[in-house]
Amino acid sequence: MKRTLTVIAVAVAAAAAGGAWYLHAKQPLRNGSLALAHLQAPVDVRYDERGVPHLYAQNQTDLYRALGYVHAQDRLFQMEMLRRLARGELAEVLGPKLVDTDRLFRTLRIRDHAAEYSARQDKQSQPWKVLEAYLDGVNQFQENNPAPLEFDLLGIPRRPFTPEDTLSIAGYMAYSFAAAFRTEPVLTYIRDELGSDYLRIFDLDWHPQGVLTPSGALGAGDWKDLGALARLSQQALEDAGLPQFEGSNAWVVAGSRTASGKPLLAGDPHIRFAAPAVWYEAQLSAPGFELYGHHQALNPFASLGHNRAFGWSLTMFQNDDLDLVAEKVNPDNPNQVWYQGEWVDLQSEEQEIAVKGAAPVKLTLRRSPHGPIVNDALGASSGKTPIAMWWAFLETENPVLDAFYQLNRADTLAKARAAASKIHSPGLNLVWANAAGDIGWWASAALPKRPEGVNPSFILDGSKGEADKSGFYPFADNPQEENPARGYIVSANFQPVPANGRPIPGYYNLADRGQWLDTQLADRGTKWNLDNSRALQLGNRTGYAPRLLAPLLPVLREVVDDAEGKRLVEQLAAWNGDYPVDSTAATLFNQLLFQIAEGALHDELGDAFFDSLIATRAIDSALPRLAGDADSPWWDDRRTERRETRADIVRTAWNASLAHLRGTLGNDPSGWLWGKAHTLTHEHALGQQALLRRLLNVGPFAAPGTHEVPNNLSAKIGPAPWAVTYGPSTRRLVDFADPTHSLGINPVGQSGVPFDGHYDDQAEAYIEGHYLPQHYEENEVKANSKGVLVLEPKR
Repeated sequence: MKRTLTVIAVAVAAAAAGGAWYLHAKQPLRNGSLALAHLQAPVDVRYDERGVPHLYAQNQTDLYRALGYVHAQDRLFQMEMLRRLARGELAEVLGPKLVDTDRLFRTLRIRDHAAEYSARQDKQSQPWKVLEAYLDGVNQFQENNPAPLEFDLLGIPRRPFTPEDTLSIAGYMAYSFAAAFRTEPVLTYIRDELGSDYLRIFDLDWHPQGVLTPSGALGAGDWKDLGALARLSQQALEDAGLPQFEGSNAWVVAGSRTASGKPLLAGDPHIRFAAPAVWYEAQLSAPGFELYGHHQALNPFASLGHNRAFGWSLTMFQNDDLDLVAEKVNPDNPNQVWYQGEWVDLQSEEQEIAVKGAAPVKLTLRRSPHGPIVNDALGASSGKTPIAMWWAFLETENPVLDAFYQLNRADTLAKARAAASKIHSPGLNLVWANAAGDIGWWASAALPKRPEGVNPSFILDGSKGEADKSGFYPFADNPQEENPARGYIVSANFQPVPANGRPIPGYYNLADRGQWLDTQLADRGTKWNLDNSRALQLGNRTGYAPRLLAPLLPVLREVVDDAEGKRLVEQLAAWNGDYPVDSTAATLFNQLLFQIAEGALHDELGDAFFDSLIATRAIDSALPRLAGDADSPWWDDRRTERRETRADIVRTAWNASLAHLRGTLGNDPSGWLWGKAHTLTHEHALGQQALLRRLLNVGPFAAPGTHEVPNNLSAKIGPAPWAVTYGPSTRRLVDFADPTHSLGINPVGQSGVPFDGHYDDQAEAYIEGHYLPQHYEENEVKANSKGVLVLEPKR
């Protein structure tokens, strides 16, 4: 027995040692030297205490080749999964459950568009040469090093990364912006099946004409199809566990309004949380070029960045650049639709989806003159009416590589404006400043010329010309500002004031967050610096919750008659809408918000459309309007014979809220802490597997903030507890009096390699609201170096 135990102990020790060796071989190399093909001269890579590489090259081609190599050794699995998602190839490594997601992304034609776009490019242009050098670095790492742990677990075959992969990921990012895909089906259902009175709660005031005119293009049999399509669109983004853009804050303050006398830039794009996070930080230095940038996977050009002379941040424009179009089918030929006065053939293409552990899935992709038939993504369950997708991303030249190549070098207003004009889709707000004292903002997008009187908030009738565009407006017509007299610019996804009085359709966020930021920045008594800018970014309060509660409090005082309930109502009445982790009013309010939404809306919408609606920005404007409209038809429960009132629904919602919170968080309301109910876990793409959850996920952490406050740590509307899904993907502050001492933070860590020391080393600092230095000066970088990797030309 004793000998047996000894043998087992030795075997366990050997297995542990073997496992440690195996994992060690997967770790990034941050010290020493190695040979890299196609380099012209050595490149020094200094890693700081956060694992951020600072690259020093003797020419820009070497610089980007080296960036590709170091980016890949930290994020190769993220690169692989993003390209597979965008190209509809996840089922090949994740199995049958991802077939629907793959079918959707094949239907969107992202990978076909990437191939066509790539074929048109000038292969001798500098942006293209930079992309090729970067991808060569990525591929050299992949070819010459052990595969990431996840590749082994999933059996992922290695294959080279191509420009088409980079462009496909750009398409995925554009699609994640496209709220129309998830919003138009439910709004059209409400208009056509429930009636115009039910639309009053939705913020459609930007285009009052045409709002209440149904197209009649859809039949009763199509609604199940459309509900499934909207749900699939949202679920595909959630199931992938990969970055999804949701919103953002950014502002610039002119030197006249700052303590230093120079412009100050602040930015925090709001993106879905994941492990690893979306951004890869790197400082790039070569003769004639330097930049501290935040990069997306497989992209050599920084999406956010700064140097000594200038810097910028981005927010989502939220313009509507996607229309869903119901096509009229020829009753004598199902492969034809009515377009501009005649029957035209649908184009079709056969493709095949490889599926791990199962037979390949064949699919037919169809296309009308308006665009891809997107309900083909539902396969055999697709309804009888083809729904086409007109999408600006597929319809414009969209020279996005040129745009960001130029933006990474844009040290003047004119250069920044020129770069902004080349961003066609997705729509972005570019917020910019330079050390010379200029500040600017450009709403960058190709804005389509839609027919007069057409409201694209609804599915359009393809047979009537509603979806036909006559081109795009010139960039000069886009909203933009340069050096405004007020001395600051704020961008927070709200609807911008049109430059020429022409409304710009979009699925904008509520103005509450932007108004809150604007109010603070407008205070002439404040001189802005890094400290008060940090406090503003971390703010957990706006006027949204008090605004929504105001018409409900008299109702609650009327319907709540027990002592504890009355005390809780008055607690809500005294609450200012702040969301620290120790708030109990925040917890009660959010539970009540869901119960009211479910009680008022679910009976009319059913499961599919209700779930879709509460996942869109349309619900944010709807709920305050609903709360303030005692006569809204939504209050009546269609499942009963009597006509319910607002008081009836609020009473039921209140009682349900208390019952749920008692059952979930305990009987004592003092224990209903926001940080206990509202938590952040950074989930790895494989972190849903029970065995890997503890090893790969990071968290949970008690999370302050909420949807539509500056510290926008957001969860879906639903019952407690709430899992935070998106929020600030970084927080950056740059004072151009000393841009080499900027501040930032990564929500998780710089590395995407499990068990690496930089996999999760910033997660606690992030949730606690700390900022860390973004080292820039070479002597400071050397003083904080934890490793030096020298990439030598391969002889």
